[in-house]
Amino acid sequence: MATVTPDKTLDASGLNCPLPVLKTKKALEELQSGQILEVITTDPGAKADIPAFCNRTGHQLLEVVEEGGKIIFYIKKK
Repeated sequence: MATVTPDKTLDASGLNCPLPVLKTKKALEELQSGQILEVITTDPGAKADIPAFCNRTGHQLLEVVEEGGKIIFYIKKK
């Protein structure tokens, strides 16, 4: 269970690469600096793609939770 409370949730379940990353980028653009985005995905590739996106863009990956076939990322906007 996550220890982070998100400001916004993006459900990208059922979407495959590159859509989870593209939708994450768009959702982060709508947030203010310091706010937290929760991204829910079922794409196994996202386990590598989302952290790489955060490293490349400077957003902070706070937590990753895997439960019930879903991968949930908590990202703090830079």
